[in-house]
Amino acid sequence: MQQYDPGRPDGTNASLDIAISPDGTPEPGRTYSVEARCGLAVRMAKGQTLTVINPSGHQVCDFWAFADRNMHEHLSMGRLHTTLGSIFPKTGDPLVSTLRRTLLTITEDTSPGVHDTVIASCDDARYRQLGCTAYHDNCADNLRMALIAIGLRAPVIPAPFNLWMNVPLAPDGTTRFAPPVAAPGDRMCFRAEADVIAVMSACPQDLTPVNGDGVAPGPLAFVVNDI
Repeated sequence: MQQYDPGRPDGTNASLDIAISPDGTPEPGRTYSVEARCGLAVRMAKGQTLTVINPSGHQVCDFWAFADRNMHEHLSMGRLHTTLGSIFPKTGDPLVSTLRRTLLTITEDTSPGVHDTVIASCDDARYRQLGCTAYHDNCADNLRMALIAIGLRAPVIPAPFNLWMNVPLAPDGTTRFAPPVAAPGDRMCFRAEADVIAVMSACPQDLTPVNGDGVAPGPLAFVVNDI
């Protein structure tokens, strides 16, 4: 049995070839597109703001951030739940790391605020559980490839902050997948409280309604602005 390597993708797509720059440094003020079913990584300096845009309203974004100088420190959804006393982050909330340090702060959310911090990123194994017999694009591999494209390697696949993903939670603790309730052009803004590498995946899920009922997964957009 092949040894598990968290940084090695199970398949490939255009994420390997569409980096915004060789090391992920953006041109401030420029709007970049995250192609449908792909992922991109971007370096943010402390104080910069990242705006993630949902052009269609129905597209989920799997979102991660790693500390620039130590990628073993990254956003932690479990620690975030403890910090907030909630599983639903909102404007003004800190996003904390595995060291319980604030890496980002949510500064704006124009959507109704329905996001997910519970569900893991889909991967090749998940799609096989869903009946796929061939490789299916997935957010875990998009993370891996987005980092490879800027010369880095994922040390682990953290639980993501699933922007605009609608996972209703019943009183008995059961979950289900529902279409997003965001509107076209809704955006989320994050201020970097440390130097970080943010990664965004335009979720390729088309076997559940998380990206809308009967709607093909689409692109995302983002822009980084200076202080």
